[in-house]
Amino acid sequence: MATEIYRDAWGIPHLRAGSAAELAHAQGLVTARDRAWQLEVERHRAQGTSASFLGGSALDWDRFARRARVDDTARRCFADLERRDPGTAGWVRAYVDGVNEGLAGSTAPEFARTGLTPGHWEPWTPLGVWLATHILFAGFPAKLWREHVAAHLDADAIGLFATDGPGTSGSNGWLVGGERTVTGQAVIAGDPHRFIEDPGVYQQIHLSCPEFDVVGLAVPGIPGIAHFGHTGTVAWAITNAMADYQDLYRERLRRTGAGVEALGPDGVWRRASRHTETVEVAGEEPVEVEIIETGRGPVIIGGPEGIDGDPAGLAYDGDPAGLAYDGDPAGLAYDGDPADPAYDGDPADPAYDGGQADPAAAASPAAPSVPAAPVAPPVAISLRYPPRVTGDLGFGALLPLLRARRVADVDRAFDRWAEPVNVVQAADTEGGVLHRVAGRVPVRAEANSLRVVPAWKPGHDWHGWHVPPRAGLTDGVAVMANQRGPAEPLGVEFAPPHRADRIAALLAGKERWSAADMPALHTDTHLASASPLLDHLDALGGLTPEAAALRDRLRGWDRRMDAGSAEAALYAAVRGAVVRRLAAHPAFAALTTPPAYPEVFRPWLALVPRVGFALEHLLRAEDLYGIDRPAAVRAAVEDVALRPPAGVWGDTHRLAPWRALEPEQPYDEPGLSGDHDCVLCTSGVPGLTDRAARGPAARYVWDLARREDSRWVVPLGASGVPGSPHHRDQLPLWLAGDLVPVVTDWTRLKKETDV
Repeated sequence: MATEIYRDAWGIPHLRAGSAAELAHAQGLVTARDRAWQLEVERHRAQGTSASFLGGSALDWDRFARRARVDDTARRCFADLERRDPGTAGWVRAYVDGVNEGLAGSTAPEFARTGLTPGHWEPWTPLGVWLATHILFAGFPAKLWREHVAAHLDADAIGLFATDGPGTSGSNGWLVGGERTVTGQAVIAGDPHRFIEDPGVYQQIHLSCPEFDVVGLAVPGIPGIAHFGHTGTVAWAITNAMADYQDLYRERLRRTGAGVEALGPDGVWRRASRHTETVEVAGEEPVEVEIIETGRGPVIIGGPEGIDGDPAGLAYDGDPAGLAYDGDPAGLAYDGDPADPAYDGDPADPAYDGGQADPAAAASPAAPSVPAAPVAPPVAISLRYPPRVTGDLGFGALLPLLRARRVADVDRAFDRWAEPVNVVQAADTEGGVLHRVAGRVPVRAEANSLRVVPAWKPGHDWHGWHVPPRAGLTDGVAVMANQRGPAEPLGVEFAPPHRADRIAALLAGKERWSAADMPALHTDTHLASASPLLDHLDALGGLTPEAAALRDRLRGWDRRMDAGSAEAALYAAVRGAVVRRLAAHPAFAALTTPPAYPEVFRPWLALVPRVGFALEHLLRAEDLYGIDRPAAVRAAVEDVALRPPAGVWGDTHRLAPWRALEPEQPYDEPGLSGDHDCVLCTSGVPGLTDRAARGPAARYVWDLARREDSRWVVPLGASGVPGSPHHRDQLPLWLAGDLVPVVTDWTRLKKETDV
């Protein structure tokens, strides 16, 4: 049969073909027609070539992508896929062929604006796009933050800033078993919270061939439907498990006449791979990037001479006893062991001084292990991540998911999953349910999960993989919201429990649920994490009349972060003022200047966001380094009372999508309900901005009784082409909490073309 492309009233593509390969080709083709600019941006990001047309603002990402070997890892993984699973590899090739056909002659306006010509996708490009999209999902830069905190405060302070109380946004998902629905069949619903991008990060699509018929949310640039799908007899959904599966190693590197060597845990210096690459930068001179890879993994920070050739400079905030030493000249760089050979009276240790004797050290053999004027060892940090080790990105799961008929099929498919590590929920029409973790988490020492570990010390290697945990339903319901659930043994920091607790409480409020009931949960705006600050407010006396009136208004507030709420705006203003006062306190002064790591890691190292998302812990801690928190809250309330917000929460809490290229005609930023700990998780950065760059990147309701009663929506629209009638047509529905019907009846669709 000919491959047919249909559209529904919302411009969502529905594809029908004679085989899985023909369907993959059509999916690539239609995605390139709808999202050509987006696909090319993602390809260049995966290759580390985005600065060539976006300019210097993209250079730091390109450096990271090159040094982390994203494109090379994708090539390796595709070569491995061809060996292990040639059927899937051929299916991916068919998708890429379709992308290249669709890109040819694309007239997306962004190409003309940047002078970029659509390029050529290689068979491994979808794997590179997948890896580039998810490589930071496990949050390994948080380990750099923990080092920074421990260096300048102490190890106990790390817990104060944990994301559990509260954390950044995550995703919601819930499964209601048939015993708790009006139809007797399960319902799965939720919303992935990610950076809101224009075009969107999810693509609504319908894929049909003799082997399968699936609707779901695809990732543009990736064949199939990985995260959220409904085959008619089984449906599945995921949230981020918050697992820790990537490690950072502090490396000792030295240059030799032949290249670069790294010191291993057996005390032997071994040759590291090394080469240089050139990053083109639009409007600027090209930049050379040195690529080094040790036995642990690619070096992503620093090198043999440290950061930018400065072994003891800004990387330590100008303090040679700072980060590199974990607050102790005999600390982190030496694994907290003063007897480390680099500092134990062995002046000829090559790890310390390149193999040259140190006369000063030799002249004072009885001197303490810490010299009077320590020289910080150069900073070099490598990243170890599973696909680089195994050569497998988990693409072998994608076709089996499309072919799934029952929960057992979904379960087997997710056995092949690699990363990101997710919590999966699934249900089928025979009453089967699934609630499990999927993905690879290495078995290794606990220290690897917490901090940057020394590459030259034994005990930090990997020993196989954890068995993914499983869970069941409680009272016919399972809730996943990045909290400490089934994935707890695999992670360090999780999202606070507020969203999960709220969803569970709402579901407990009614015995029987329907698919049509679910938007009420999607859009719930109750903010449980407001309690610690409101408790501090409640205890304040002796306020000025204006501040007392503000406090009394917040006492009567319903704690809902509704866009039209003036009290929500007042609360957010007080919260922001408290965050700024705490962050500015001298106790945290050493944390205000982050280490001079690459810019791509700065979101994890900035103090104000860390205080903002950890405010709950900071306000409830028994002691906070002598900070007078009631005084800080009092001052904040008085400040806001003098200059209260003039309007409502939605006036400042506005949608701010990320775009690789700003539109020629800027769009209005609509006001939003919700906040980072609401079920309606729309995240600003308390203390910095109310504008929301993160939020529900899609919403879905999968009905197992009748797939036609399922619903979905994305923040903008199905098309990525500015000016298209389907570029932003779903935005009003997304803002209101409404959903678009899932259409699978071909007679209700409009045929666009045969290919």
